[in-house]
Order: sequence, then structure tokens, then C-alpha cells
Amino acid sequence: MKPFAYLRAETVTDAVRACAAHPGAKFLGGGTNLVDLMKLGVETPGMLVDVSRLPLDHIADTADGGLRIGATVRNSDLAAHPVVRTRYPALSQALLAGASGQLRNVATTGGNLLQRTRCPYFQDTSKPCNKREPGTGCPAIEGSHRDLAVIGHSEECVATHPSDMAVALAALDADVVLHGPEGERTVAVTDFHRLPGDNPDADTVVRPGELVTDVLLPPLADGTVSLYRKARDRASYAFALASVAAVLCVRDGHVEHAALAFGGLAHRPWRARAAEEILRGAPATDATFLRAADAELAGARPLRDNAFKVRLARHLAVDALAELTART
Repeated sequence: MKPFAYLRAETVTDAVRACAAHPGAKFLGGGTNLVDLMKLGVETPGMLVDVSRLPLDHIADTADGGLRIGATVRNSDLAAHPVVRTRYPALSQALLAGASGQLRNVATTGGNLLQRTRCPYFQDTSKPCNKREPGTGCPAIEGSHRDLAVIGHSEECVATHPSDMAVALAALDADVVLHGPEGERTVAVTDFHRLPGDNPDADTVVRPGELVTDVLLPPLADGTVSLYRKARDRASYAFALASVAAVLCVRDGHVEHAALAFGGLAHRPWRARAAEEILRGAPATDATFLRAADAELAGARPLRDNAFKVRLARHLAVDALAELTART
């Protein structure tokens, strides 16, 4: 049993001050990931700052026609919200594809973004892991890596980011609002998570003491449709082998706007910029979709046992884009 202090914050300012004053402190929302990691000995915070009762459980329209989502909104509530289901179905579908109903009832928007990899070497403290203990090595590269990264990884780490929700947010061009000791700042979701590089222990660009307070969704143009597709080993309660969030607007048979993000392939949700360049202005046909997916995945570097994920992602992307085109 490792002792730790506990504080229930009453305001965002109090939460940030408490975390900044106690190096190694962690914010506690739903606890569905952090508490598990504490039980495993992966996380050993000296203090938990409980933010679950802060007034951040709002879902509200913004002045420009977008949506503001508070960090403590539960995943189940967000997935079921009528505005999310109508305007941003990819987000609702991604949330419902994650975890179980019981966990979605507890897990929060902010915590979902901040959850850590489920790489088995990271979760096993008897094994070396650069993400958990920098400089010890990455045994997954030569070991068990079927579920791990095929793109954007490094010699230091081949872990993948587990969130379904974050993939949809990346395709939807969402922003994350952070409140910290130096004030408030906004970061694009596509810049929020890091690639491993030489320091894979840093999952995000969040600075010490910063708290996620909101997620901002921009308005979508009329005629824009979206969806989320996920491939996994079983029908529920399984992380993605590969997934895709697609946002598409087709006019007169040509792609006016396209945004594509992959999950299960990299250390962060993988925004498919190369594919989007090919799609933009091109005929909305299967041939175009295949060319775009192949261009994006040409940079993949699969390991010994996970090359199948590249083919899987390709098919998911093409099928998703074809389905959205049929709807328009």
C-alpha cells in the first residue's frame, strides 16, 4: 500500500494551485485509467486532486455554431447528447465503441484524452519500458507487438494511444482548453498528443499543473457528414487494432472537404494530412479513396507481426469514405 494525500477541489483555480504546489500530484476525474495504473504500481502520485465535482459538466452551443464540452462530462452523457448525435455523429459513435457501458458512465471527457497506453510492457512493472522508465528500453519492438504502432513510432517506443474519442476529435478539428499556473491556453487536438521521439514518457503537451477544462468543436458546413469505424478482436470492450474517423462534404460529385484520422496505428490519433490533400477537389470515387489511403499509409513501418494493421486501416478508410459519399 502506497500512501497518498487526497484533496477535493472546489474551483479550477484551487485545483491548479494544489497540483502546482505538490510535484507529482495527479488530477482525478473518473479514475477509470489512473486508479488502475495506481493498482499496478505504474502511477504513484503523492497526491490526488479530485476534480470530478468541478462545474465542468456542461455541453453548450458556442456563438459561432460549434459546441463547448466540459472536461467532466461523462462519456455516456456525451455520446447520448442529441446535438452530438445529430451534428457530430462520429464523436458519438467513437464514444460508444470504447470500453463498456459501466465505464462510460464514469469516464470523463478530459480523462479520456489523457488516458495512457495499454501496451502490456508499460503496464507490467517487472518489465523494462521507456515510457514508464526512460532509458530502460522497449522490449515490445522484438517482443509482443501485434497490437502496437505501425506509423510514427521510434526506436524508443512503439506504443499506441488507446482513445477512440480522441480520434474522432482529431478528424473534427477540435481544440482542448487548458488552465494552468500561467493562465489559460488552447491547443488543437491534433497537437495535443505527442509522437514518442526520444522521450516517449511524455504523452501530451500538457504542462505541469495544467488542467483540461473544455473541448471545443467547430461548426461544420451544411452537407458535412461523419462517421467512426473500428476494427477489434471482439465486438465490445476491446481497444482498436485500427480505426478511422472520417468527415466529408461532397458537392457535384467532388470532395469539397475531407478530414481523416486513424486510431490504433500510432502513439497519437493519426491525422491523415496526405490523404486529405489528394481527396480535396477530387472525384468522390473508390479509386480516389484508395489512392488517398495508400498515399497516407505509404510511410508506415510495421513491425514483425503487425503489417496486417496497414491493410486493415486502408480498407476501413475506403469503406468509411464510400459510405459517407453514398449518404450525400
